Amino acid sequence: MKNKIKVIAFDADDTLWVNEPYFRETEEQFWGLLEDYLPRHSILAELYKTEIANLPLYGYGIKGFMLSMIETVLRITEGKANPEIINRAIQLGQEMLNKPIELLDGVEEVLKALHGKYKLVVATKGDLLDQQRKLTKSGLDHYFHHIEIMSNKQEKDYQKLLKHLDCRPEEFLMLGNSLKSDVLPVLAIGGYAVHIPYHTTWAHEHIEHTIEHPNFYQMESLFDVLKKLIS
Repeated sequence: MKNKIKVIAFDADDTLWVNEPYFRETEEQFWGLLEDYLPRHSILAELYKTEIANLPLYGYGIKGFMLSMIETVLRITEGKANPEIINRAIQLGQEMLNKPIELLDGVEEVLKALHGKYKLVVATKGDLLDQQRKLTKSGLDHYFHHIEIMSNKQEKDYQKLLKHLDCRPEEFLMLGNSLKSDVLPVLAIGGYAVHIPYHTTWAHEHIEHTIEHPNFYQMESLFDVLKKLIS
């Protein structure tokens, strides 16, 4: 892999910085708003069902999550929710949008070591404005040749990115915490992929089978990737 790769793409959320724990924290506050209506597990199941149904409409990100919270409130309360509950759901989403950016361990050290040796890009999905905000606040944007914020991460999305970068699949390496989004579609088009698991992953990103592929690597941290590419 080391001698073939020219472009390294990084997922952003939970690969470069903390993201998913904020959603879990917000869910815990959200169900508390509706605890008089349903048990905790039922409220969270209803919210997840709403999120999945709304993905084709809103895509990934906090704004879609906020709208799904509001919709879930209205459905569970049969449209009779106290306006304060809806207002609090909106506030929870706004608080998420204003969270500080917490870089994961070793991120900047790894980027410094790879910068200039490979073409580095960000390949992430989510809300355009929010992801741009996070990247700017992270202070990492100067390391990257290109930023690609996708509505989804499927084979066609990666193929479009590779075409833009004038990069062949066998010259492309994707690093991320999601097997479903960061690994499987990249392997399918002939690229390399490294899975770096994060302790919290959204249920929608889970897969049920193991991956056995010559271009697939499982590593514990970005430092392990650095050893593979630099040493």
